[in-house]
Parts: sequence; structure tokens; C-alpha cells
Amino acid sequence: MKKKFKLEVPGGADRVLLHTCCAPCSSAIIECLLQHGVRPTIYYCNPNIYPLQEYLIRKDECTRYAQSLGLDIVDADYNHEAWRCAMEGLENEPERGGRCLKCFKLRLKETARYAHENGFPVITTTLASSRWKSLEQINEAGQEAVAAYPDVIWWDQNWRKGGLSERRIAIIKEYNFYNQQYCGCEFSMRKTETPESNSL
Repeated sequence: MKKKFKLEVPGGADRVLLHTCCAPCSSAIIECLLQHGVRPTIYYCNPNIYPLQEYLIRKDECTRYAQSLGLDIVDADYNHEAWRCAMEGLENEPERGGRCLKCFKLRLKETARYAHENGFPVITTTLASSRWKSLEQINEAGQEAVAAYPDVIWWDQNWRKGGLSERRIAIIKEYNFYNQQYCGCEFSMRKTETPESNSL
């Protein structure tokens, strides 16, 4: 029998700003946080997602899930053009390469800024639920993001553990979530390899 999953929130915080990439990735994480007495506010900051229609579909699914649980969701500004400029020169980087790291840093720095300005003591991200992402890159980006804000802690939780991956599959079916076929940006779109890459 699997050992019961126990969360240890930094500083014992009961409020967390959860950077969320999509509803499928966030579903089991949000449920787990609530079960442990932690109320997440969902921060949808994904200027990498292309095209706009894809961004809106994913945002709407996140909003639907948040509302079903009575949670707040914050929609950060969508500026894909600025994101593209920031990624200049990295267009041909492989997945888990330099472009991904820079993308994580950009999104998590924005998350840390919002947390600082709105009194959230802890930030974490659903990006850490995907086996297609580098946990090392995500944690590097998270640590760098909070460096400018002594009042904000980066929570480097590995959201792949504790049966959350299996629970995610069940929630996706229960809510009939839109399940994307690529990570988000136009560069990951062209590199979709197998059906397994669903809900990256």
C-alpha cells in the first residue's frame, strides 16, 4: 500500500500562489493542496502559449476548475510578442534546453512579483508535475524568481509524487478537460512526438 502523501508547506503557510500552466496539470495538485488545508490562488501566466485561441481554451478550462472549487484565479497579461522577443536566438533549442529555462524564468519572475505585491508568502508551479519538463530548470528559475523578494519563498515541491499523476488522469476524465497536444509555444508544437505528450 502506498504511503500517505504528506505535504510540508514552507513556513506552514496556508495560502499559496500557484503558477498554473493548464487545467490537466493543475487538477490533482489543487485537490491535494485543499486536502492539506492550503488554499491556492491560481496564477495563469503563460505568454508562451500559441496561438491566442489555444491560450484562451486553456485559460477557460483553468477558470472552470477554479470556479467549481470556489477558488480565485488571476489572469496575467497575455503578451506573446514580448515573449517571442525574449526568446530571440533560442528558437532552435531542444525541449529542456535554454529556451525552456528562459521561459520558466520569465513566467516565474512574474509570479514572484505578483506574490510580493499581493501578500502571498509562497509560490510554486504546476510545471513541476510534467515528466517532460526538467525539475532542475524549474527550480533554478523559481529560486531566481524569488531572489528579489525576501518575503516570498519558492516551494520546490515535486508534484509528480504521491499518486498525483494517477489522480490527474481521473480528474481529467471526470471534468472532461481539454487535453492539449503540445507544451504551449509554437516551437514545442512542431516537436510533438507521440500521443503520450498529451497534457504536458
